[in-house]
Amino acid sequence: MATETFSIDKRPLRDLLGQVEAGKIQLPEFQRGWVWPWPNIASLLASVSLNYPIGTVMLLEGGGDVRFKYRPIEGAVPTEQVRPESLVLDGQQRLTSLFQSLAMDIPVDTQDERKRRVSGWFYVDMVRALDENEDREDAIRFIPPSRKVVNFRGEVLEDYSTRELEYRHRVFPLRSLFDNSWGDGFARHWGFASEAMELWYGFRDGFIRSFDLYHFPVIELGKSTPRQAVCQVFEKVNTGGVTLTVFELLTATYAADEFDLRRHWHECRAAWEAPEYAILRDVSNTDFLQAVTLLATAERRRREEEAGTDEERLPRIGCKRKDMLALGLEDYRRYASDVVSGFKTAAKFLRQQFVFDTRFLPYGTQLIPLAAIFALAGKDAETAGAQEKLARWYWCGVFGELYGGTTETRFNLDLPDVVDWIHGSTLEPRTVTQAQFAASRLLTLRTRQSAAYKGIYALLLKAGAADWRTGEKAEVSVYFDEAMDIHHIFPQVWCQKNGYERSVYNSVVNKTPLTARTNRIISGHAPSDYLQRLAKAAETSPEGVEQRIRTHLVDPQLMRADDFDAFFEDRRKVLQEHIAVVMGKPVVDDHIPGQRPETAIRATESGLEAGVSVPVES
Repeated sequence: MATETFSIDKRPLRDLLGQVEAGKIQLPEFQRGWVWPWPNIASLLASVSLNYPIGTVMLLEGGGDVRFKYRPIEGAVPTEQVRPESLVLDGQQRLTSLFQSLAMDIPVDTQDERKRRVSGWFYVDMVRALDENEDREDAIRFIPPSRKVVNFRGEVLEDYSTRELEYRHRVFPLRSLFDNSWGDGFARHWGFASEAMELWYGFRDGFIRSFDLYHFPVIELGKSTPRQAVCQVFEKVNTGGVTLTVFELLTATYAADEFDLRRHWHECRAAWEAPEYAILRDVSNTDFLQAVTLLATAERRRREEEAGTDEERLPRIGCKRKDMLALGLEDYRRYASDVVSGFKTAAKFLRQQFVFDTRFLPYGTQLIPLAAIFALAGKDAETAGAQEKLARWYWCGVFGELYGGTTETRFNLDLPDVVDWIHGSTLEPRTVTQAQFAASRLLTLRTRQSAAYKGIYALLLKAGAADWRTGEKAEVSVYFDEAMDIHHIFPQVWCQKNGYERSVYNSVVNKTPLTARTNRIISGHAPSDYLQRLAKAAETSPEGVEQRIRTHLVDPQLMRADDFDAFFEDRRKVLQEHIAVVMGKPVVDDHIPGQRPETAIRATESGLEAGVSVPVES
């Protein structure tokens, strides 16, 4: 028989608001702030007054094993520190709106239709509320904190600043909904006149009583509900429609043990604020948690292996959402510092691979397993042999384009595969064995959106690419932020004039890293022309310019001859050779010798050439 994990009942609105005020119902820390604008609140109040359904409230019973830090609903000020009996998972906006407008004796802080901060009181026009021809929502007013409505000149148009004025204008303050003294005062103000009493009785029975009798449907999850289920339920039912991050959930969970995850994350980030760690600038808190979770789950699996657990029953290494939500505070504290060191070592490793700039980081996601590998392998990853293996694994991931899309499964494989390889295993990591790069892929790489495109940029820096005008190494220009970027070798204007297709001249084969000033000298001129201009601007010999051009894996003689076809074929082959070297395996040779680039590109993009499936970049 299935175990009942939740209960459903109806609770009086008045009781729920009393529990909010007393702190018996509170919010888990991961709930975001209250954001409803006042027209939404007016609509909600109108619905309750007409006994319309306004949805359910979902609560989590307190006192279970899964603990979250909590806070009172906004506006509630419990008289003492109270451990909540229930936490609100869904219905925060409605409960807060009703509590602030009905149970607080201070103005409601909210927003207008343009999301500007406003505050005020909710009033009901008693006469309009009972008029069947009026929309109930139109009878509900939002009045400034002074309880006076003024025009742009500051002249008072309406004044409800005293009870006598409320009585006189027949407007009821909703903060007095559960206070019988207002009705008594209204009757005395009008001397118990029959017309006034008829209005009051009609308003009491047709408006106020609806709030007294209103029952909220409440679903309450049992205290034994696991954290993953709580989080999943929260996201399925939360009407805000905003996905809750793992970091926010764990922040609330760890806070129950007086650990401030957010502050600790900022401390961890501070460890790589120096310029040499700029490549880590975009590492997120979730990336960090994934790396920590990889280490924690790898250690758990190792312990089970040593204990003799059967292979099929061993816990998996993982860093999916479910795995991260199961990360205990003790494990986080144990591995966080190792992961900080892992990311810093990863930054150093990437510098050795000539990856300096986040704009040209092939895969930010590959940083996660890389940091975890360095953290787990420790000093064993420092040897020359280990560095060679890591470089090969890294470039296979880049040029195999294996880190796009869903990557958690690859993380899970890479961590044990690469660490075992470093420790002497003869089995190559699956990322290495699965990676392939087809020669025709070079023809379809046109923008830096592609990881392989960025990888080629790094290979050119690694080859020693120097600026054609200054002779300065491209890596130095990058470090000093001298507007280094990828530019065309045979300029676009020249290519267009000479009948070459955009798909051809925009290929990475015709691009290389140059400074903005050098690119301005090149402009739209033929190579034979701009090479002379470069020699003059650089105040050097043509041979000196040619020497610098060769550092870009380009034959300058083909440029002087303005022979685009020969240049394109020659550079394609050289780039292909460099990719094969860093991957440690041959490139899939699907290139047809003598075929014009535009023909090869059309064949590749149609999926017709050699039957090899490769990514196509538009």
